[in-house]
Amino acid sequence: MRAAAIFGLGTSPGQLKKFQAGSPTQWIEGLPATSNDADAVLIFGGDGTIHRHLGSLVRLGLPVLVVPAGSGNDFARALGLHSSADSLRAWKYFEAGEMNPRAIDLGLITHGHSGGKQTYFSTVATCGLDSAVAKLAGRMPRWLRSHGGYALGLAAAMAQFSAFKLRITSVTGNIEQRNEALTTLAAFANTQFYGDGMRIAPHADMSDGRLDLCFVRDVNRFKLFCLFPTVYFGQHLKLREFEYSTMEQARLEADAPQEIFADGEWVGTTPVEIRVARSALRVITFE
Repeated sequence: MRAAAIFGLGTSPGQLKKFQAGSPTQWIEGLPATSNDADAVLIFGGDGTIHRHLGSLVRLGLPVLVVPAGSGNDFARALGLHSSADSLRAWKYFEAGEMNPRAIDLGLITHGHSGGKQTYFSTVATCGLDSAVAKLAGRMPRWLRSHGGYALGLAAAMAQFSAFKLRITSVTGNIEQRNEALTTLAAFANTQFYGDGMRIAPHADMSDGRLDLCFVRDVNRFKLFCLFPTVYFGQHLKLREFEYSTMEQARLEADAPQEIFADGEWVGTTPVEIRVARSALRVITFE
């Protein structure tokens, strides 16, 4: 077996040694050029590292193992890989032929109009307050981002954020729905988690062929700040300020361009189309 290893910021080839110990696998560093150059890919890093390579990973079609080693590890968390030890155990099973890769959905953002640039995401794409927080958190030192950076960024973002008019045209099957409202945030989720453990979409399933939308209209800033802790436990869905639905695709338009972040990374501005890419990635995981 041949495997390729990709290292994100703050990780090093030295972290690969545990996977190499006693392993019959031949290892290369860096993304393989073609699917013939490797049988699997290991990514040592967090959501940002995975995000930057998703397009190539989809193209290659190789099984992917995530080793959580970033400031935000929500994709690994969604896969049931909470530590490098979990990933090592999954790898040993896969290497021994005792585990088959699982095909999961991804999100896909098309920029501008149909036929524009496309960007895959693994966890959640956001527009509104969440994007403002992600922007601030991205400027923090890595150690701070991984120790409550999102919560720290929230207060600062709220101080300068204003609700905006957002038009969402969503499609599921043959049913089209249109919604236009003053918006605080709109989060399109492929996984339950984002923001390093916030359970924004408790019902999200990476294999159901849909994205979950958590939508918040214009809300008093102080009230929203008080409601914020409930998101960590998925209890926000009980509150009338939060609207929750699922869809296969949606088009976002605003009077003034609004920033879009996905997997905690800036990807562009509205207008965009966000849809599910069914079974787009094969992953090595216990779940």
